[in-house]
Amino acid sequence: QVQLVESGGGLVQPGGSLRLSCAASGIIFSIYAMAWYRQAPGNQRELVARITKGGSINYPDSVKGRFTISRDNAKNTVYLQMNSLKPEDTAVYYCNAALGYVEYWGQGTQVTVSS
Repeated sequence: QVQLVESGGGLVQPGGSLRLSCAASGIIFSIYAMAWYRQAPGNQRELVARITKGGSINYPDSVKGRFTISRDNAKNTVYLQMNSLKPEDTAVYYCNAALGYVEYWGQGTQVTVSS
């Protein structure tokens, strides 16, 4: 009954912005580290952003300064604000919840950055 449901994906022009949301249910959300991953065709799944239960945040260099992860424990929701989008950001974006050895994944939402 654990569910992670992503929303907010779509088509956007280069330089544009999108905000992704991931609504979680069936877990004690506040104690899980939450993260966003993405996977483009032919590529491996890569970490985009992570926020721990204590609020520590990590980004890879590819998105640093452009993407912002945040969480609202009262709403059991994690967000990914994406600004200055590039065609290279095109991918399916997945929500992830992790606690120790336990991980859960959402179904993903498509983000396409194109003119």
